[in-house]
Amino acid sequence: MNLSLRQMRAFAALASMRNFTRAAEHCCITQSAFSALILNLERDLNAKLFSRNTRNVELTAEGEVFLNIVNHLMPETERALSEMQDHVSRRKGRVAIAALPTIFSALLPDIIATFINKYPGIELIVEDVSNTSCLELVRLRKVDFALCASAEPGADLIIEKLASDTFYFVCQSTHPLANRKRLAIIELLPHPIIVFETASSIRQHLDASVYPKQWIKVLQVNNLATAAGLVGAGIGPTIVPLLGLCQFDLNILRAIPVTLPINERDICLLRRKDATESIAAQEFIRLLRARLAREVSLLASRHPGS
Repeated sequence: MNLSLRQMRAFAALASMRNFTRAAEHCCITQSAFSALILNLERDLNAKLFSRNTRNVELTAEGEVFLNIVNHLMPETERALSEMQDHVSRRKGRVAIAALPTIFSALLPDIIATFINKYPGIELIVEDVSNTSCLELVRLRKVDFALCASAEPGADLIIEKLASDTFYFVCQSTHPLANRKRLAIIELLPHPIIVFETASSIRQHLDASVYPKQWIKVLQVNNLATAAGLVGAGIGPTIVPLLGLCQFDLNILRAIPVTLPINERDICLLRRKDATESIAAQEFIRLLRARLAREVSLLASRHPGS
């Protein structure tokens, strides 16, 4: 049989009020429709639940048993339906996101703030990780989607370009190239720079841009904050994407646009092909598609020459 919440509510109302007219009014339906509900329920159960006469409505022994069942089942059913309605209306839910640290720090704070303000009941989980880890977390279903640099995702993943950024040479004002308005790759290669570890999306993009040549290394570091400290201390210059400039004190350092053979770094949305995102995740993705490219353009407008 298919027991509906409507039938349970009608049964509970009649068991409580012992009157068809009042129970029908309580359920906001006509008495004939209410009587049909009870009759169909008894037929489906193959049991008489109420003893009726012209004056009284009483529960039968089977009705007493069913009342105990309904008293346990109905609150759980109502709770489950309410929970589902909360998810569908985006009052509750969970969105897990992986992204490159540069994307998180430079682009996502305002987007996340907008999302949280609109959907305060939805839990956000963030993973600021490397490009390789972004792919792995999506592939293992640890996150709903990732924001990363362009990659070869494989047959099981979908990659969608949302925006792109370009690169800057960051140095002290005393560096020989500090007064240039824009730099070409041939001008940069003779100068030692601070590079990033080989798994970094920044390093991979820069290495691919000069292959088969190589950069002259001052030091190799793992993250932008370290590079910023070293450049600030005069250890050497570095090359970073637009999204990484917020780590550097540009009041005392110079950031000069660079023209590379592969000039733009794509910023992409990465998802599983076989995944159906939750309504909450779909809403966050909609916000990314609407806002991400605009956020990059706004950031670029603060750095003339980009």
